Amino acid sequence: METKARANDPTLLILTSLSSGPKHGYALLQDIDEFARVQLGPGTLYGAIGRLETRGLIEALEPRGRTRPYALTDSGGEALAAMLEELRAILDVGTSRLKRSARLAPAGAPA
Repeated sequence: METKARANDPTLLILTSLSSGPKHGYALLQDIDEFARVQLGPGTLYGAIGRLETRGLIEALEPRGRTRPYALTDSGGEALAAMLEELRAILDVGTSRLKRSARLAPAGAPA
């Protein structure tokens, strides 16, 4: 399963949002803006939702009035965990390298 992750990747953002429970499209947009400060357009959101459904990572639930909520599947939870692990590895390497370069910088020089 491909799990390449970027911090602003719609797949990562949608799966992260749904990890706290089912949401419809507008609620997803609001939640993602709140926790990630990323504003997805409706086309980006619903295109990603379609791809995530096709891959079995999320599922559409019964409509509630005019809205259709989506939920994370077990496979979606596993994919999210893998993506977060990948990001954690990048974060750890970057943090370590930044600390090391700050120690090596001459006094008074920008790190």
